[in-house]
Amino acid sequence: MKWQELLCPLRPASYRRPAGKSRDLRSEFEKDYHRIIGSSAFRRLQDKTQVFPLDKSDFIRTRLTHSLEVSSFAKSLGQNIASYLLQNEKDEGFPEEMKSVVGDILQCAGLIHDIGNPPFGHFGEEAIRAWFLKKLPSFMYKGQAVTDFLAPQMLQDFYHFEGNAQALRQVSKLHFLVNEQGMNLTYGLLGTIVKYPVSSLEIRAKSGNIKEKKMGYFYAERALFAEIQAHTHTDGNRHPLTFILEAADDIAYRTADIEDAFKKGCISYEELIGELTHWQEKSGAKGQIDPVEMLRHQYQNALDRQVSGRELYAVQNWVVRLQSALIFCATEGFISHYGQIMDGTWPCDLFAETDGEWIMEALGDIAYRYAFISKPILELEIAAGNILDFLLDKLVAAILYYDTDVPVAMLDQKLISLISENYRQIYHIYSRDAMEQEKLYLRLLLVTDFVSGMTDSYARDLYQKLNGIWGTVYR
Repeated sequence: MKWQELLCPLRPASYRRPAGKSRDLRSEFEKDYHRIIGSSAFRRLQDKTQVFPLDKSDFIRTRLTHSLEVSSFAKSLGQNIASYLLQNEKDEGFPEEMKSVVGDILQCAGLIHDIGNPPFGHFGEEAIRAWFLKKLPSFMYKGQAVTDFLAPQMLQDFYHFEGNAQALRQVSKLHFLVNEQGMNLTYGLLGTIVKYPVSSLEIRAKSGNIKEKKMGYFYAERALFAEIQAHTHTDGNRHPLTFILEAADDIAYRTADIEDAFKKGCISYEELIGELTHWQEKSGAKGQIDPVEMLRHQYQNALDRQVSGRELYAVQNWVVRLQSALIFCATEGFISHYGQIMDGTWPCDLFAETDGEWIMEALGDIAYRYAFISKPILELEIAAGNILDFLLDKLVAAILYYDTDVPVAMLDQKLISLISENYRQIYHIYSRDAMEQEKLYLRLLLVTDFVSGMTDSYARDLYQKLNGIWGTVYR
């Protein structure tokens, strides 16, 4: 793969400009940034869960604050790697001017990497997949099971519903502003956010190749995916910047999950020290990064400074320093495997074979055991599951015969009218010349578009209103 093609500044739709010199001196990627931060989809991230659903604390991260952190880390990491490539003349096809382009693309990619995620965090994705696996086989369409009526890839799209694929759909279609091209972002940016360049029929979760772990696009976006591949010349491989984006995401959420869990009282300072010590001994690590000593050093700093909240001070400052160390590890990982990454043959993330590998695994395990399966989280997830199940029950039943010659019941019509007019407009545009099979598929996507676009509060409030629970609904 070549950087000149990978950083493609073209867009799916080009608009005719008036004759004469343009007064807009922004680069195409700077324009992407402004399109993203001005979108309603980006604003909705402020009321979407990162880990703790419907949490009222100002300290706990939301999807919005997480995305801002990922954007920052991704840009820094990209600039580190670009500087190394330039200083060491690693690739003659990477000139000086590309350094800023890499930073701009990664900054934008960090902002939108989670823009397709449904309410209630990753649990929301799991709940949607579980609903379709369990409930969709019971729905009939014109005397035939819906699961038999849909083509295999259409069906698997719902069984493997994925926020990453929904992100591509969100930015390329659902943000209806000028036309049905959505935000109409550059191909270089779109290629970066396709984390898994495979369809729902090509998932190979146990293959050992990270690009096949999940699906990266829906059947509905197959033509767009082909365009992205053609313009960036990635040919079924991961875009190299995707590795950097993923590393930034991993650094942000794994360190933040520990910090948030500590602030919520899920894990104590002593428990964190004990867990890290256990993992460090288990890994046999003798590298340059010692997270246990780093945490103890920050606690000693708190004592020396006579800080009242010594443990909180230690954990917060430890997180910042650990993030810096992990950025170094990811930089090392990219440079060490640069040839394989550019050839499309590197099957792992950037932390593999670095000091950061065991640390990332440890952070994930600690957060899972102390926070993700804690009683408060489980209680909230059960409630969230009930909300999503109810909404999908009602909406899928209502949408089956929408836009067909079969009459739709009055209450179902009212439910359909709740769906965003933009989303319904997109459905009508893309279903206009489609066969009946694809129209049904697009109607089901209309439901997942609506549900995925909901904030946590909106999903909860809508559930309460539709169940007549007026007294507890608040804004």
